[in-house]
Formats: sequence, C-alpha cells, structure tokens
Amino acid sequence: MVASFCRSHAQEGQEYAIGADVSFARQAEQQGVVFKDNGVAAPVLEILKAHGYNWVRLRIFHTPADASDRLPNDLDYTIASATAAKKLGFHILLDFHYSDTWADPGKQFTPKAWTGLSHEQLVKAVFAYTRDTIAAFRSAGVLPDMVQVGNEITAGMLWPEGRLPGNWDNLAELLKAAIAGVAAGAGDSPHPRIMIHIDRGGDVEGTRYFFDKLDSYQVAYDVIGQSYYPWWQGSLKNLRDNLRFMAKKYKKDIFVVETAYNWKPAEYTKKPGPFLETPEGQKQFLAALNRVVRKTPRGLGKGIFWWEPAVSPSPISSRGFFDNDGDALPVINVFDSMARH
Repeated sequence: MVASFCRSHAQEGQEYAIGADVSFARQAEQQGVVFKDNGVAAPVLEILKAHGYNWVRLRIFHTPADASDRLPNDLDYTIASATAAKKLGFHILLDFHYSDTWADPGKQFTPKAWTGLSHEQLVKAVFAYTRDTIAAFRSAGVLPDMVQVGNEITAGMLWPEGRLPGNWDNLAELLKAAIAGVAAGAGDSPHPRIMIHIDRGGDVEGTRYFFDKLDSYQVAYDVIGQSYYPWWQGSLKNLRDNLRFMAKKYKKDIFVVETAYNWKPAEYTKKPGPFLETPEGQKQFLAALNRVVRKTPRGLGKGIFWWEPAVSPSPISSRGFFDNDGDALPVINVFDSMARH
C-alpha cells in the first residue's frame, strides 16, 4: 500500500514554490480591509499572483474557537479560500492543526469533540476526520497538492495522547492514521504529497533527533517543512547549515513553510536584528532567505511560504506585505521576475 501510494502523488517534479499562508486574507477582505498594489485596489490573491506567487497555504481547525470572529478557519471557509485560489491557478497546501485553535510547539490541544477518547478511538477519529476533510476538498474540485499532517509538531500533537518526548509510539500511530486518511479521502485522484512540519529551521541537532526518531517508526512522508523566523530559529547561516544537513541525510524535498519579518520595529527593539525592521529591511530578508533556500544541495530546497501577508489590523500586521493604509510594501516585488503575465 505504501509503495503504490508514494507513486501516485500529485505535482511530482513541481516548480519552485513561491508561497504565502493566506488563511486570514479572506476574513480580512470580508471585514472590509482593502489591499492595494501601487495604489490600485485588488483582491489579495490577484496581487500575489501578479508578483510571481504560485502556492497558497491554508490552515484548518477542527471546530474553530470563536469561529465567527477571530478564527474563521473551518471547513467551509477553507474550501472557499481554496476555490478562489484554484481559479487563479495556485497550488494548494492544506495545513491540518488537529485542534480547535492554534497548534504549535507550546500547545497542541485536542479538539473538544475528541476529548475523553481512548487511544484507539482517537486514532480512528483522526483517520475519519482527515479522510472526510480531504474528500470534501476533492468534491469541491480543490484537492490539495500537498497536506501537512499537523502543524509544528516538534513536541507532538493531540496532547496528552501524542505529546513528546514520552509518547512517540502514540504519535507515530496518529500520524499514520492521518496519512492514511489523506489517501482515502483522495480516492482515485493523485494523492497529495505529505509534509511533516516542525519548527527547527536553524537547529541541526533538533532536526536530526526528530526525523531520525520519526524514521525509526517508518512513517511514510514525502516532504520536510520547517519554520524559520530569525528571532526564534537563528541566523540564515544556521538555516543554511540545516538545509545542507537535511538534504544530505534525508534526501527529501524541503520547504521553509513558515517565515516572516517585520516592516516596522517589533522583534528587535532591544537588540539588533539581521536586517533593519523597515520596509526595505523586510524585502532584503526575503531576498536573502530565497538565495539560501535555492542553494540547498541536490536542488532539494523547493520553496518558501510567507506567513500571513494580508491580515486585518492587528499586532501581526507588522509581518505582512501591506502597510497601515493597505498599500503593498517593497517586499511584494522580490519575486517579480517569476511572475507570469
């Protein structure tokens, strides 16, 4: 089963991913935020497409907490976002959080609907939920090209059942159930590629520990995803060293699947940053990051996804691609040479 699954992936040999996580963009536009490119108002996805972007990443929560306001990312909303992106020719990466709210190394809360389940019941729930979600995307004509089974799962997922370091056996079974669910949901269509995503972009030893351990359980995944925010994950040199290590050791495609930098002071107010937190510094960061990823040995550095370039006014707006008036910042132009008109 594993061998045939791996031969039928969608988008094998895909182009370099110039991506953005636009999970909040639809909500922002629904709330009346107007984004502009050179002073001309346009939908966010059209602006990104005009500047060379070819992938979108969309997260999905099981039953989003406060879904009517802060966290809109339920099934219907996410399918609608995927449909809009597909119409413009974007590839789609679906990011399962397996939670009702944010999942990251500091928290991996089990969905409320699954509390109290035994391990065996939780494994079955993960399979069924993943299968049904992917099937819904397939029925809507927006089967993802790639799927993350979990978000930044460095410390496991679905706590306490799959919490690391103590529950590797449980985590492996949960991941295998999720991966099987993706295949079942895709049916006879080419199966989405499977990404395992951790937050150790600049950490060779942390990456080695996680993926060596994962491989010991024979979890069948295709792609490595790393988060890289320099204030958390180290220098670009640290990232470069880890990309080289991963390419040599695991021989899999690698994506920096989350990254961002501020266009106004936020993370480096009390210490110097690798780039100025200014519009030009933000642009310089992305250009430098792209050079590092593209130089990954064996051509295994396959792309970059900027985290939330287009949001409603909020504390994370400083990491976006638009200023306080909704005008596009210089960072939007980094991939202009890749744009297809």
